[in-house]
Amino acid sequence: MKGYVIASVEVEDPALYETYRAGVLATVEKHGGRFLVRGGRTEQKEGAWQPGRIVVLEFPSLEAARTWYESAEYQPLAALRGRASRTDILLLTEGVP
Repeated sequence: MKGYVIASVEVEDPALYETYRAGVLATVEKHGGRFLVRGGRTEQKEGAWQPGRIVVLEFPSLEAARTWYESAEYQPLAALRGRASRTDILLLTEGVP
């Protein structure tokens, strides 16, 4: 069953965040992942959630998503992202078809 990473990102330091963006793709691909959504315009229809930049990644499994997130390659980039933005991240499986 596929695994997904969903993030809402409020970029506070665009230059530093760009450094993060430049390095993250290689780490995602190494773990079999791909970006489904990377930024873009949002249109709120209901509720109070006011997300910033939305990112959705797909991995072959939840375990692959978790392994990527906890990997030695990604952790320095995660620290960089943490200095450049405020981010909420969820890992989930695709659930019931």
